[in-house]
Amino acid sequence: MSETYVKRLSTILLDAITDKDPRVQEQVCGALCTLGESQPAEVLSACEEHLRLHEKLAHPYRTMVLRAMETVVSNHIGELDKDMARAIILLASNEMTKVKELVSDWQQAASSVLVAVGRRFISSVMEELLSKFQPGLLPHPCTVHTLASLSISNVFGMVPFLTSILSTMLPMLGAAKHDSMKVVFCCALQRFSESTLEYLANLDQAPDPTVRKDAFASDIFGAYDILFHQWLQSREAKLRLAVVEALGPMSHLLPSEKLEEQLPKLLPGVLTLYKKHAETVHVSKSLGQILEAAVSVGSRTLDIQLDSLLAALHAQICVPIESSSPLVTSNRKEVLRCFTVLACCSPDRLLAFLLPKLDTSNERTRVGTLQVLRHVINAAAAQMAVKKPFILSSMKLPLLDTNNKVKRAVVQVVSAMAHHGYLEQPGGKAMVEYVVQQCALPPEAEPQKPGADSEALAADSVRAISVSTLYLVSTTVDRMDEVLWPYLLEFLVPVRFTGALSPLCRSLVHLAQKRQEAGAHAPLIQYNGNVHLPSPYAITTRLLAVSSNPYVGDGRGAASLRLLSVLHQDIHPALGQRWATAIPLLLEHLEEYSEETLSQKEWEEKLLMFLRDSLAVVSDNTWVCQLTLEMCKQLPDYNGTPLEKNFLYKCVGTTLGAASSKEVVRKHLQELLETARYQEEREREGLACCFGICATSHLDDTLAQLEDFVKSDVLRKSAGIFNIFKDRSESEADKVRSALILCYGHVAARAPCELLLARVEADVFRNMSQCFSTKVLGIKVETKDLALRLSLVQSVCMATQAICSSAHGGSFHLSRKAELVAQMVEFIKAEPPDSLRTPIRKKAMLACTYLVTLEPALEEQVQADLIHSCLHSVMAMLPEPEEGDSHQESLYLDTMQALKDLLTSLLQRNMTPQGLQVMVEHLSPWIKSPRGHERVRALGLSACLLQFFLEHLQISALVPFHNLGLLVGLFSPRCADLWPATRREAVSCVHSLLYLQLGYEGFSRDYRDDVAEQLLSLKDGLAHPDPTILFHTCHSIAQVPEIVSVLRSKLQETREEHVLQAAQHSVFVLATHHCATVVSSLLGSPLPFDSHTCTLWRALALEPGLAAQVLGLLLEKISRDVPFKESRAFLLSSTPDRVATLLPLAATCALHEVASAPASGPAVLELYPQLFAALLLRVSCTMGVQPPRHLQAKERRSASSGLASRSLEPCSSAVDALQAVLVRGGNEDVVQHMELDGGWQLLKTSAGHEEGVTRLASAMAKFAGPRLPLVMKVLFATQSSVYEVQRVTSTAFLAELLSSNVVNDLMLLESLLDNLTARQKDTSARVRRLVLRGLANVASGSPEKVQTHSPQLLTAMISGLDDGDDPHSLVALEAMVGLARLLDLVDTWDLRAVLLHIAVRIRPFFDSERMEFRSASIRLFGHLNKACRGDCEDVFLEQVVGGLAPLLLHLQDPQAPVVAACRFALRMCGPNLECEELAAVFQKHLQEGHGLHFGEFLNTTCKHLMRHFPDLLGRLLSTSLFYFKSSWEDVRAAAPMLTGFLVLHVEAEQLPQVDLEQLLAALQLLLKDPAPEVRAKAAETLGRLVKFA
Repeated sequence: MSETYVKRLSTILLDAITDKDPRVQEQVCGALCTLGESQPAEVLSACEEHLRLHEKLAHPYRTMVLRAMETVVSNHIGELDKDMARAIILLASNEMTKVKELVSDWQQAASSVLVAVGRRFISSVMEELLSKFQPGLLPHPCTVHTLASLSISNVFGMVPFLTSILSTMLPMLGAAKHDSMKVVFCCALQRFSESTLEYLANLDQAPDPTVRKDAFASDIFGAYDILFHQWLQSREAKLRLAVVEALGPMSHLLPSEKLEEQLPKLLPGVLTLYKKHAETVHVSKSLGQILEAAVSVGSRTLDIQLDSLLAALHAQICVPIESSSPLVTSNRKEVLRCFTVLACCSPDRLLAFLLPKLDTSNERTRVGTLQVLRHVINAAAAQMAVKKPFILSSMKLPLLDTNNKVKRAVVQVVSAMAHHGYLEQPGGKAMVEYVVQQCALPPEAEPQKPGADSEALAADSVRAISVSTLYLVSTTVDRMDEVLWPYLLEFLVPVRFTGALSPLCRSLVHLAQKRQEAGAHAPLIQYNGNVHLPSPYAITTRLLAVSSNPYVGDGRGAASLRLLSVLHQDIHPALGQRWATAIPLLLEHLEEYSEETLSQKEWEEKLLMFLRDSLAVVSDNTWVCQLTLEMCKQLPDYNGTPLEKNFLYKCVGTTLGAASSKEVVRKHLQELLETARYQEEREREGLACCFGICATSHLDDTLAQLEDFVKSDVLRKSAGIFNIFKDRSESEADKVRSALILCYGHVAARAPCELLLARVEADVFRNMSQCFSTKVLGIKVETKDLALRLSLVQSVCMATQAICSSAHGGSFHLSRKAELVAQMVEFIKAEPPDSLRTPIRKKAMLACTYLVTLEPALEEQVQADLIHSCLHSVMAMLPEPEEGDSHQESLYLDTMQALKDLLTSLLQRNMTPQGLQVMVEHLSPWIKSPRGHERVRALGLSACLLQFFLEHLQISALVPFHNLGLLVGLFSPRCADLWPATRREAVSCVHSLLYLQLGYEGFSRDYRDDVAEQLLSLKDGLAHPDPTILFHTCHSIAQVPEIVSVLRSKLQETREEHVLQAAQHSVFVLATHHCATVVSSLLGSPLPFDSHTCTLWRALALEPGLAAQVLGLLLEKISRDVPFKESRAFLLSSTPDRVATLLPLAATCALHEVASAPASGPAVLELYPQLFAALLLRVSCTMGVQPPRHLQAKERRSASSGLASRSLEPCSSAVDALQAVLVRGGNEDVVQHMELDGGWQLLKTSAGHEEGVTRLASAMAKFAGPRLPLVMKVLFATQSSVYEVQRVTSTAFLAELLSSNVVNDLMLLESLLDNLTARQKDTSARVRRLVLRGLANVASGSPEKVQTHSPQLLTAMISGLDDGDDPHSLVALEAMVGLARLLDLVDTWDLRAVLLHIAVRIRPFFDSERMEFRSASIRLFGHLNKACRGDCEDVFLEQVVGGLAPLLLHLQDPQAPVVAACRFALRMCGPNLECEELAAVFQKHLQEGHGLHFGEFLNTTCKHLMRHFPDLLGRLLSTSLFYFKSSWEDVRAAAPMLTGFLVLHVEAEQLPQVDLEQLLAALQLLLKDPAPEVRAKAAETLGRLVKFA
């Protein structure tokens, strides 16, 4: 029975093999293979029979069947019996040779079947093949091809047949006429030779160990003769390549003497092919095999051919590599293999050929030669070992080559040398130095030219490979340790190797750590008289200096510090413990920051602290002096890197500070002064820092050395009469003086405070002045050098700041104070008043700030001159720079701050009203300036001074503040200045003055005055004043129809303002006595109202009482008449047009005008609920309503005459009126929110009206909550409206309110629920649907109340599910959506009572044609499962199980919302199925937003389903069969997948649950489905049905 069943399955699949879609064909083939895994014999039999019986089956389909057969045979060769094998052999042989023409896919498939069978039944296959391989007859090409393939796949089985095959084939070679046949013979000879060689190489495993090479020699030579002498001369390139491929392995089988005899012709013949073929990989491979054969027989001919061989091979290796061509790369590998063979047999000849090539200047030749050299060093190490010195000496010229490709090749050769002991030889260190040189290359060393050679290598790629090589050699080649250590240390200090510091340090750290492990306490560096090794002081200096710029050069800061840490024992034995904690902290700091975020100043301070600590730990004067000496020695090395040199100067100062020898300190300071490069700004600064740091410990020596230098001839060189006009020498002297002044400034700043005060006058300021002033022949010459002036200002600033910060600074008497202030003022005056180019102003004012705090006090005139000069220098500057120039902006802000600090400092010396008055008087001209930016600055300074005075106010006696009036008089006019910033600052000044007055009157500091505080609230308003002028509108409008009519006509005749005002007053007076008549009269005005009528309507709003009457009358007019009448424009019109009635339309327009008047606010508030409800309902019943006929005609006439006319659209007029009421009622937020949300537009359209009402309700709940109770009360009354649209509108509004918590806060929930529930009996389905939406909104607005009202809510929702018989009932859809929102919140017991009913009722919607119904019902099903929380009753569990298959299949639904709903529902079903594995699968695979591999997921799901619920098989399959007819292609394809996976994982005892005949019939139908994907899945499932066999 089972055999018949499998055969039937096979037959069904084989019939489907002719499908037009390749994917389906592949799937059918795969299904056949799946069947074959279980019943190989049956499947093979069916395939064999199918091909035999369907002779006319096209060859593409026959190919597919044969491929399936090959797979089954390959996987189950051990299960085939002889009869089946014989049948397959005959079939495949027949298929292969059925046509003489070559049909590659078909014949190849048949050949593959024979090869697969031949792995076990070689005799039977050979019997069949040899029957078609008869002497004297040319065989079919595929027969020969199959024999060749067999010889490779079954070497031991095939080789015994080869002697007879070769003897039969040999005569056929001469008979072959076609090149294609010759190619086949060549390929066969190649395969036969390869399999023979493999057989002979493994004789110990062979079935016949007596087989010898001699047995094949004669036939192989015969074949060789034809191939080489005849076929190799062919013009057909493909044949020549086939010949040469065969000659390689054949050469190993030729008799030794024959090979020796043929080599003189064979080798040139093969080499000739290099010129004939572009793709030479096969030539090179064959040549390598021939060379190996020649070497193996000890050929002497090879020596004769060696030169030509080497030349040809070298030419091949020098061919440029195309990185995208794998054939060229493969060819290089084969060529190098040839070189290996030659290197092993003739190393001397090879090197004699190669090494001279290194001397050539040709790039490709040199690169190719280096590549060969690297290869033979690696591949022929033993033969090259004795040639090491020779090879090393030949590398001299390549080491000098600047070409990047050559450099790269040289580095690779050095790497090979390192692994094989070359670098331990004399000359090896030159190789190491070369690699280090390449590591030091800057990335931009070789700029790339546009359109340059595509092979050109960037310099950084050379550097990258060199860095990698150095690290690998130092870490992986143990024998290199003695070569590299301590040799690599020699490269640390020389500047030319700076770029290599990071890789050098990394390698040295590794080498040092290895040596430490070997001998823990021994010194790492053994000098032994090696003068080239850097001293510990040189290493420390170098590594510390480069660490100051830590992120350049691949992070050399961290690498240098790590090396320092490792070498601590060699630097100084005492440093180990301190550095073990200090250096990791420094490294941690570098890791926390990046090059962009690191503070250079903070980092340098950390390094200097590290140096100071290290010097303190060492505490050895000799050692410190040696380190200082080395630092000074290295200073010139950093001329090209100013940042590092600057830091090194600081290091010198630090070490000098730690030195105890005064002579050493003086000597080094003298040298520094003599050798400094004063033209460099950074260097001057570094030198000054050095002296400053040194002065911390050696103040007297530092000052003495500076004074000696000042008195020396250095400064006098350029002061002679003959040098006055030599600008250059004068400039150089200025730079020297600038540096010296800076030095004095830094010395003063860092000197001990207790020592500074005694020396600052005589030693610091005196010498500063001497350096700054230049006298020629007794005449003082003013310097023009900016750096010199800046240095003086900065140094004065530093010195005075140091004095002020000392303990006795307040009482210090600076006799040079007036002189220094005068100098600073002179500098300030010299600056251009209209622009800001240098920081001199800022620094000079800062210096003055410190100077004025010192004694003696400045004379009044000097102080006045100082203030005047500073204000004149800063105030007159052009307005502050535009944003973008950050440097200029920063300089401006700093300058302004310096001026504020100076003025504040001066004020602090005289904190009296008179002192304040003096300061303000200086600012007064600028406060009154005609230029706005000057006024802004002056008032800003005034505000700052007043605030400072107020904050530091100390009053000892109650006295009047006499200056108040003058100051207020000065500042108050500026409160109305044209510049907003000026107005703000002026208010601040007045505010401070008021509090100063209160302070002088005795009020406490924390007292707050109401009037003064109100001033602050004016500041923002003054910045952006409201330009509108408030004006009073006349209160009037008229009455009585005739009078009103006359007034309207008079208004149309004139446009004079006084007439308009009189008319408005008249109408107002009339309306106060005859309101109804005036309203009726004005409503009779033609529509649309003209501007004069609108003006009269607005006049009625001026008095609240009258406005309320008018609005009440208009409301009555709107609601009393019907809103529209129906009429047909044409007799044959199918639907009547709705035309607005005139009176309600006019009343609506009038109401809009009245509510638009600002004065109508109180009246609108009084009638707010009625107005809102009436207008909202008016909007609803005018949607799509046309204006009255006469208005339409009027519009048409206006359009035809070209006159502009106001359009009057009923719905829009109602919306406008509603907006006006909302604004006047204080709910402008609602209007704006609706505008931004597009709500007003939605409100006007039939399609969007409900959504528009919903958005309006939401906005009202958000912004107008307190208004809702009365509004709702009015809307409740509309339940009985005769107009369905009004009931819909009111229901939509009330329903949306429930989504806000405001109804709960206002205690409106119960009444709102009752009103909506009552509307559930409405005849309109739209109303009933909106009721359900509103009830569901409770879940959003008042979730805590859902449980309280759950019976009421559930009853309403279930009633909605059962609403009507329409399968697409929107009420039912709303009920499902609502239930999904409520289920998580309702009472559990209330839910359990209806759970089953809901599940049964929603099940039909799973397969609804409409996406919304599918999505809503499936999501609700998920919520039902979620509500059970894993504890559902059996009856509901039945529903869960019944829904599984639909949910799984709808994961392939074409609509994304349905798929998302299925994911959710399945995740919720998991816990109720009481299977943890299944629940886990659902949770893992079905998370929202994650991708889903449907096949993998379905397979896993079915596995767990059949393991835990095997009884469900029949039920799940029957459901799946239902979906075989689904209208959605993807679902239809998923259904057979589900079937297949279920069958795949079910146990055999459950199979009776399946109606096999029904399933097979359904799958057969699916094989004819129009969708290829469905047919493919059906075929796949048929393969899985083998489970039933």
